Amino acid sequence: MDGYVIGPARRIVTEVAVGVKRGSDELLSGSVLSSPNSNMSSMVVTANGNDSKKFKGEDKMDGAPSRVLHIRKLPGEVTETEVIALGLPFGKVTNILMLKGKNQAFLELATEEAAITMVNYYSAVTPHLRNQPIYIQYSNHKELKTDNTLNQRAQAVLQAVTAVQTANTPLSGTTVSESAVTPAQSPVLRIIIDNMYYPVTLDVLHQIFSKFGAVLKIITFTKNNQFQALLQYGDPVNAQQAKLALDGQNIYNACCTLRIDFSKLVNLNVKYNNDKSRDYTRPDLPSGDGQPALDPAIAAAFAKETSLLAMNHLNGQKMYGKIIRVTLSKHQTVQLPREGLDDQGLTKDFGNSPLHRFKKPGSKNFQNIFPPSATLHLSNIPPSVAEEDLRTLFANTGGTVKAFKFFQRDHKMALLQMATVEEAIQALIDLHNYNLGENHHLRVSFSKSTI
Repeated sequence: MDGYVIGPARRIVTEVAVGVKRGSDELLSGSVLSSPNSNMSSMVVTANGNDSKKFKGEDKMDGAPSRVLHIRKLPGEVTETEVIALGLPFGKVTNILMLKGKNQAFLELATEEAAITMVNYYSAVTPHLRNQPIYIQYSNHKELKTDNTLNQRAQAVLQAVTAVQTANTPLSGTTVSESAVTPAQSPVLRIIIDNMYYPVTLDVLHQIFSKFGAVLKIITFTKNNQFQALLQYGDPVNAQQAKLALDGQNIYNACCTLRIDFSKLVNLNVKYNNDKSRDYTRPDLPSGDGQPALDPAIAAAFAKETSLLAMNHLNGQKMYGKIIRVTLSKHQTVQLPREGLDDQGLTKDFGNSPLHRFKKPGSKNFQNIFPPSATLHLSNIPPSVAEEDLRTLFANTGGTVKAFKFFQRDHKMALLQMATVEEAIQALIDLHNYNLGENHHLRVSFSKSTI
């Protein structure tokens, strides 16, 4: 199957000539989902073309949360692997049912919480498969039951993906830190372009791969007469998702084939921002040809890319009993009042605040940005502080501590699980930089791990 990521052959001349600007605009301009409800009252769910089971009731976007998600408007040639890859960053995918004749699918995640996070994320950024927007909503069904004999291909793909996830999960007690990963879990991908009949630029790679998560850095080069690239995500799970979905796919029809593997590197050192390399966390880097850093307009665009991290992760989250809605503002900066004027406590400069984790450009903190979750990562814990002390401290924020675990080899760090994501958000707000004594201030962040 000759799939394509950016567009068919007839669009190549246009998109190469303009540097795929239109595609980039489409990617970044996704708005909140406003798809019409689909009537599912008597729909026959098919497994690979075979009528197997009836699902009754309506699946509505504003329905009650469920760990089963209904996906519509799928491209006709889309594969099970690509649909499964949509859910991988949010947790374990436990079942899938493809409705090939209707261009739809049902995807079941391990937990309702994972499904909520996925729907919230894709309500802020329209998901695309094969350059076509698709729509994701909760299903009325709390569990996906399929006849495996009629759904063999989908189940085989799901088992293969599960095996990869299991193989890449460190054994209990072996993790030293959240940023310590094995090569198979590296956030860095090595990309080789085969059959490169048309030029592939750094911007083209960024457009393609940013659909699977925040791209932090890209380095392109030629080795053995082949165009290659190293691309770093903020999260190894995003790298795994991109590899599953894109390896073997064609950028353009019947040419420019992507060959993707994990790199042994876990961090790229980018010195220059130009057409060969780019660090999206460092808009201040020089271009390398004696010129100054990027002009303000491009630097602002990079800053916008970083702010899309924040927007994607926080939009739709619940805090103080209400849903947060986050969109991009027309203002480029927050204008602080002139010194000496009374702002009535409405503004605050966090530039030098101890709560600011991203003051240093290129900090490794950029690699550990994860969406809000019920599990928190705690660090900078002094030796005198015991588990019970931390449990009591976090319970006093008004939530329930469900689980706690010190890191086996380093009791300066721990994982703590609250009952809900909302409780975890409140605990982080209240206790990040909390003074534990002995000149130790507690560091709290959301974790991708579970206890």
